Amino acid sequence: MSKKIFILGTGTDVGKSYISALIVKKMREFGLNTSYFKPVSSGNLIDDNGEIIPLDVKFVREFSKIELSYSQMSAYNFIKPYSPHLSAKNENKSVNMDIIISKFKKLDEICNFMVVEGAGGAICPLRYDDKKIMLLDLVKTLNLSVIIVSDATLGAINQTGLTSFYLRQNGVNIKGAILNNFDENCPICIDNKKMINELFGLKILSCVKRDELSLDISKNEILDIFN
Repeated sequence: MSKKIFILGTGTDVGKSYISALIVKKMREFGLNTSYFKPVSSGNLIDDNGEIIPLDVKFVREFSKIELSYSQMSAYNFIKPYSPHLSAKNENKSVNMDIIISKFKKLDEICNFMVVEGAGGAICPLRYDDKKIMLLDLVKTLNLSVIIVSDATLGAINQTGLTSFYLRQNGVNIKGAILNNFDENCPICIDNKKMINELFGLKILSCVKRDELSLDISKNEILDIFN
C-alpha cells in the first residue's frame, strides 16, 4: 500500500497540475516510486483517433516521466471545460465512486507513493443528479490528507483561509499550503506567506516561482508530507 497525498486548489487554474508534477518529479528524482492519479477531469481534447487526451494527466506524465497509461492514471475525463458534474451531464455520463476507487486501488498496487489531484476548488460537484458526489466526498472516501495550492498573489489570504476553514470543518487533515507564482520581490506575496501561516496555522510547504522546473524541498521534507 502506497503513501498518498491529495492536491486541492483554492480554485480553478491556480496550478494544481503544475504543483502535482513538481512533487512527483522531485520524488522520482529522489528514487522514490511515485505515481499520479487524477480521478476526474474536464476540459480535455480528442485526438485524430477519437480518443480523449486528458490534458492534466498528459502534462504530469510527460513532466515527471511516468511510464503509465492515461487509463491507469485517471478514471473520468470529460471534454467541455465545465465543472465536472456539468461536463459529464453534457456527455450523458455520470461519475461512479466505485469505479474511481477501483482504479485508485489498482494504481496503489504498483507504486510506493501517490499524488492525487482534485478538480476545481474545495467545493466542486463531481456528480449532481439523483446521486450527489462532491470533491469532499472523494477526499474523505479515499481518506487522504490535503495540500492546499494557492496562487501567491492578491486574494490568496481569503481564498486559502476559506478553503482551510471548509476542509477543517469537515474533518479533513491539512498538511500545509504551497504558494504558486511566488515572487520574492513582491510585497504582497511575502506578506501573504506570513499571514496565511499566522491567521490559519497553515505550514507553508513551498513557495514556487513562475515556470519553476524543480521543487525547492529536501527529501526528508517531502517524505514528511506523506507521513
